[in-house]
Amino acid sequence: MKIMRAALSMLLATVIAIALLLRTVNAAGSSCESLLKLAAPNTTVTLAEPVPAGRFQPPGARGGQNASRFSELPAFCRVAATLKPTADSDIKIEVWMPASGWNGKFEAVGNGGWAGTIGYPAMAQALSHGYATTSTDTGHSTPGASFAFGHPERLIDYAYRSEHEMTVKAKAIINAFYGSAPTRSYFNGCSTGGRQALTEASRYPGDFDGIIAGAAANPKTRLDTWRIWMGLQTMKDPATRIPQEKYAAIHQAVLAACDAHDGLKDGLLDDPTRCRFDAQVLACKDGDGPSCLTPKQVQSVNTILGPAKSPKTGAEIFPGYQPGTELQWGRLIGGPEPYDTALDQFRIVFGDPKWDWRTFDVDRDLARAEDSLKGLLTAIDPASMNAFFGRGGKLLTYHGFSDQDIAPLASVNFYKSVVSAVGDAKASSSLRLFMVPGMGHCGGGEGPNTFDMMIPLEQWVEKGQAPTRVVASHSTDGKVDRTRPLCAYPQVARYTGTGSTDQAENFTCRLP
Repeated sequence: MKIMRAALSMLLATVIAIALLLRTVNAAGSSCESLLKLAAPNTTVTLAEPVPAGRFQPPGARGGQNASRFSELPAFCRVAATLKPTADSDIKIEVWMPASGWNGKFEAVGNGGWAGTIGYPAMAQALSHGYATTSTDTGHSTPGASFAFGHPERLIDYAYRSEHEMTVKAKAIINAFYGSAPTRSYFNGCSTGGRQALTEASRYPGDFDGIIAGAAANPKTRLDTWRIWMGLQTMKDPATRIPQEKYAAIHQAVLAACDAHDGLKDGLLDDPTRCRFDAQVLACKDGDGPSCLTPKQVQSVNTILGPAKSPKTGAEIFPGYQPGTELQWGRLIGGPEPYDTALDQFRIVFGDPKWDWRTFDVDRDLARAEDSLKGLLTAIDPASMNAFFGRGGKLLTYHGFSDQDIAPLASVNFYKSVVSAVGDAKASSSLRLFMVPGMGHCGGGEGPNTFDMMIPLEQWVEKGQAPTRVVASHSTDGKVDRTRPLCAYPQVARYTGTGSTDQAENFTCRLP
């Protein structure tokens, strides 16, 4: 009985300690619960509750594969709010703030696809590193782009307004809770989050000190034109389809042709742009088979490994797949229709949820989309980065060379366009691009694909140490089996000639 009483007493003391910790984080700030009454323009706080360590459960059935990440979270104050910058807006945000050990900084995280959900896993990662963090559903909770039909203001919310409104309100909430504003503010996003990152730097240069833009879906209208164009090349005519069981043979043929170009046969193409692969080497000698290509399939492979071009002028619309992506082609050309995210944009343009992609005319419909949307989802003017860079902002971008969703040279093209627009000097002090050999869309793939860009970004913003090299790792069954340096573009990693080729310290960064 004495043991049970002692245990109960200890449990009660722990509960009280946690409650006191969560209610009195900062003597100069506010308790978590009191934030429910926080007044801010166009803002309604709908939840303000302390969450004990390891007790967060995402709403509904979301977050299953991230259960272990959530179970390791420290105690924090969770605030949810609805923002209405227009009468038709319905932007949901959450702000999480460490109950103790706040590093004094703020990290906003981006979305994917058409969004529609709060980015709980990304918020969990930021919180676990001591940041106050925020995410938004961008103004809707429905799948795809159905939210945009008949709601032009909600499309604007998705395009850029929700991120800015979220950022302004999150900073106010953080200031109210801790009694002080963040010392530094960062944005971290990939894919749609990468586009959001560039949009923040372009439209709202004062929101963040440092920004990470991974595999940015930019420019989106041309990106989605490319996606539908690939569907026209490989799906409209059944004879041009490339069965998924042939992807492995194509990939092996690419490696056989180009793997040794960097002086090291390791299953990775460090710079696929130097690979000159002709699918004719896989042409079937007699009939068809799982490891050869029919004449129309040869044509399809060679076509999608090149850029989408205007049929009328021959001008490039969007870069194509790079050699090395073949194992993941099913994402965009696996059929029976093009990528639904791309179809959604043109359904909006034509105002028709049942728009038939088979009627797509590249020149006509791209022009219509760009005229209709007027840059809403498309244009990130490189020259607009001047304001962000001018106030000391740092933009760190990255892209997997084996990205199966967004052609990787889109980030290279953006980098070059910014350098051209702002000049070499300003770009060298404010912009970095890291291309990641063998990495797919925002992660995955055969190459080293795990890295933390926040560390070099912080060193750059806070200490003036511009990143030139970031170590990435690859794991199999949870065990790291290879590390490699990622090098600031246009440099690439080259083996020194001694030591293991699976260890980053045996590589240097230099121009190819």
